[in-house]
Amino acid sequence: MAGIDRRTGAIIDDLSSTLQATVFILSTRLSTVVLLREFGGGVIELLGRRMTPTLFAVWQQLIATAIELWEPRFAIRRVVPTGSVEQIRMGIAGLLIEADFRPRGHLGDFTVERVVGFTLGFGGSTITAVAA
Repeated sequence: MAGIDRRTGAIIDDLSSTLQATVFILSTRLSTVVLLREFGGGVIELLGRRMTPTLFAVWQQLIATAIELWEPRFAIRRVVPTGSVEQIRMGIAGLLIEADFRPRGHLGDFTVERVVGFTLGFGGSTITAVAA
């Protein structure tokens, strides 16, 4: 099954469509979708705060929970911080996410096609996902 890129209108493959949906979920503030107030990641609300070990753990958990809750084509295996200790101290952090990719998960078929890894980058007001 293919999807449509939300910016260009081009046809994209399943994995790209799933990554696009993940970025949309994580970049949507809670209670901004009118008929689905609970939709979103809750991640944007934490950006810009002083990074402490507790906040970092909450941030990782929010990302994993939002993906598990709203994107049935991914089943999260692990979330690993990327970057050096110095980068994390400066507030620059990334995440490597390993997940089971289930291309027909939104249809109720949770058969795993493969395990994928992708990185999330947070810069300015945008979130990007890149398949590893």
